[in-house]
Amino acid sequence: MPKVGMEPIRRDALLKATIAEIGRTGTMDVTVSQIAKKAGMSSALAHHYFGGKEQIFLAAMRHVLTVYGAEVRGALAMADTPKERLKAIVCAGFSSTNFRKDVIATWLNFYVLAQRSHDANRLLLVYKGRLHSNLVHALRPLVGQRAPEVADRIGGLIDGIYIRQVLGATPPSGKDAVRQVLTAIELELGTR
Repeated sequence: MPKVGMEPIRRDALLKATIAEIGRTGTMDVTVSQIAKKAGMSSALAHHYFGGKEQIFLAAMRHVLTVYGAEVRGALAMADTPKERLKAIVCAGFSSTNFRKDVIATWLNFYVLAQRSHDANRLLLVYKGRLHSNLVHALRPLVGQRAPEVADRIGGLIDGIYIRQVLGATPPSGKDAVRQVLTAIELELGTR
């Protein structure tokens, strides 16, 4: 007899285990069995809830994006000026929740998967569109018509910092990442 109410708990455990295993190995070359074992359940149960490895990974990435989106929305709710909105977006992206080794490894593998998976590519386009829209909205009062191109550069810098972090040997430093992006924004605004 199935235990009532266990499905959301087990799904969450599998998502967290997926992120942890990708963070541990640095790659998606983990098996559903490894993920399930990390979550404390059978691989059959993992397959039952999500299907194959790609579906588990996409669900884990949706989880990462949901957490990220909630942090961005919360930070933006506290921002009153365009500059505060820019800082809120940047700080949320490099918070201790979003900018840690396992999540960074998940992002890098997500970028790779998006090259061959329609579903992952669609999810990546949603993320990129929301980031771009948030940046343009904050930048438009500050740089006018240049806002879309400045937003492209800032978005590229954010993505680049994530990629460089995966390739580096040092632990993630959200404070350093925020400083780098805010310095670039100041240069774009001509305030530095």
